[in-house]
Amino acid sequence: MSVQKSEVRLQKLLSQAGVASRRAAEALIINGRVSVNGRTVLELGTKADFEHDDVRVDGSRIKSAALPRYILLNKPRGFITTRSDPQRRRTVIDLLSKVREYVYPVGRLDYDTEGLLLLTNDGELAAALTHPRHEVPRTYEAQVAGIPQDDSLERLRLGIPLDGRRTRPATVDLLARVRRRVDGAIRITIREGRTRQVRRMCEAVGHPVQRLKRTRFGPIADAKLPTGCWRDLSAAEVRNLKALVNRPPPRRPRRAAASPRPARPR
Repeated sequence: MSVQKSEVRLQKLLSQAGVASRRAAEALIINGRVSVNGRTVLELGTKADFEHDDVRVDGSRIKSAALPRYILLNKPRGFITTRSDPQRRRTVIDLLSKVREYVYPVGRLDYDTEGLLLLTNDGELAAALTHPRHEVPRTYEAQVAGIPQDDSLERLRLGIPLDGRRTRPATVDLLARVRRRVDGAIRITIREGRTRQVRRMCEAVGHPVQRLKRTRFGPIADAKLPTGCWRDLSAAEVRNLKALVNRPPPRRPRRAAASPRPARPR
């Protein structure tokens, strides 16, 4: 009697197991880090199932779909937002004592940036939260050099050209003056996740960031969580995150058509 296998695409299987999002799982496959029954797999269309196949990532066997885990970490400065680092620097995973699940960060915080970071083994939710079309808001408090004036704050709100493309509109407020009125602090909410975006935006208006902290990711905030500590999200917080990415994508206003130029009198 033949054994009936319930196969799915390998990247979906890895996502269900909490190894990585589907997109990240595709990169694992392409880079030759995944094997099925002892054979390295490089084709994205390969199928497998946990019950009958030996699926491994970097030599470690992935046994079954994991129960979802959702963690909020208050990341200190001086930690890399990855699971491992070739230079052997400390990573955020080093802070997750007693966490047995294979969780990974949702997006990134720079080495010198502190604040709230989500980690999960729910690959589908992680991919949705970081997808640009959902415009998930991220709020930061930045200590900057100098006191930004109204024109600089307005430039940040309207968008800054980075890499040939303007950033999306942001919410920006001047919080305070610090260090005897030499430096200032701003709160900025962005809805995209470009590399070092807040730092580059502030530098573009002449106020380089001296210290940066993320205080909110989507609906998730926790001012009482100590630096370097973590906690599991509540069921309500998880529902709020899923509701955020399941809502219809924000509609962008259409650009007004250019008015026709009046005909010149002959």
